[in-house]
Amino acid sequence: MIMSLGMGLLSINSCSITKTNAIDYGSRIEGIKESPKLSVFSNGNSKQQLQPVLIFVYGGNWNSGKKERYSYVGRNFAKHDMVVVTPDYTKSPNASYKEMAQQIASSILWVKDNIQKYGGDPERIYLTGHSAGGHLIALAVMNPEYGIDPNLIGGIILNDAAGLDMETFLKNNPPTADQNYATTWTHNPEEWAAASPINFLNENTPKIMMYTGENSYNSIISSNKRFLDVLKQFQPEAAIKWQDKSHVGMVSQLFWPWNHRFDEVREFMRE
Repeated sequence: MIMSLGMGLLSINSCSITKTNAIDYGSRIEGIKESPKLSVFSNGNSKQQLQPVLIFVYGGNWNSGKKERYSYVGRNFAKHDMVVVTPDYTKSPNASYKEMAQQIASSILWVKDNIQKYGGDPERIYLTGHSAGGHLIALAVMNPEYGIDPNLIGGIILNDAAGLDMETFLKNNPPTADQNYATTWTHNPEEWAAASPINFLNENTPKIMMYTGENSYNSIISSNKRFLDVLKQFQPEAAIKWQDKSHVGMVSQLFWPWNHRFDEVREFMRE
């Protein structure tokens, strides 16, 4: 049952997990009426001791999706002694990749300033994202244009991330109106370079863990491999954790609470 708490917030209690919904994190795009919201998932243990924070950003080819579809993902991660934040963001054609990345950066800053109220530790912030969400978390942290100090982030978990090397992809597949790609990426090769996290890897990049589906799209598999090749220059121990799954299967596995990914991510946080 959903119960109104006033001030636009909703709280849901399920299996000791509390969900606080519809939090405006201050990232409205001028000319668009609605401001994206985020949800926070916390467990009973967070009342006794501050817990690490995981920001989960969903995918959808930069033009679809909403956080409500991923409530089970938030709850399942929260059951593993972490506070979980799931932000929404404005999709194409109402926003470009740059505006989406800026919104994700704004959600990170909101977490830094506010998450302690929900039992989260602002000194232990981690990010994970699937598909386009993986691209956005990487870009928001790694491209200095978005104003995020990499030292704020304990680590990044990429889950079959798309768009890690959009520059190479778009040079071979120039954007068209299909899937709103012309709006999302523009026709400017300089923008394609600026949109590619691979171009911003350096010694300050937070530690990265990568999951890639063996049966994912060829473009994702190839860009993940290129990304890893560059990443290993700065994080020699980095590797891809290959999964016998499709692109969709890489995120749908997180809907099942007994999946080993939750324990692996928690262990990554402890490291």
